[in-house]
Amino acid sequence: MALEIEGKIIRKLNVQSGTSARGEWSKQEFIVEYQEGNYPSQVCLSVWGADRVKDLEKYQIGDKVKVSFNANSREYNGRWYTDLRAWKIEAETPAPENYTTGFAPTGAEGSGNNFAPDPVDAASTGHGYVGGSSDPAADQVEDDLPF
Repeated sequence: MALEIEGKIIRKLNVQSGTSARGEWSKQEFIVEYQEGNYPSQVCLSVWGADRVKDLEKYQIGDKVKVSFNANSREYNGRWYTDLRAWKIEAETPAPENYTTGFAPTGAEGSGNNFAPDPVDAASTGHGYVGGSSDPAADQVEDDLPF
């Protein structure tokens, strides 16, 4: 079962490593704080393997991330242990500065519909997205809508 969580890395624990019957291994645990309801919650996730530990190094405490992980529980001597094993970590991307939320502007900007692109820009670029570069292909946004 694949799950996802979005939050902020608040702590990274030390790398653990060793040797098993299958060879050398390494893992690192990290804590992500996420908002659930009115109060923040925290969860401990782990990455296994030298390549994933190295991938985790590029994220710092305070970075906002989206983590894809699998949950796995196992029993040992009558006790149950749960491991949340991250297999993909992505930086959470903020909305671009020229992103339009669709809310009517306040003040002197007017109260028009923010969803309609400027007709001049839409005609010159060939699509409805108004981007920041002069290359229309670089400004295109993939549309995954079924209609």
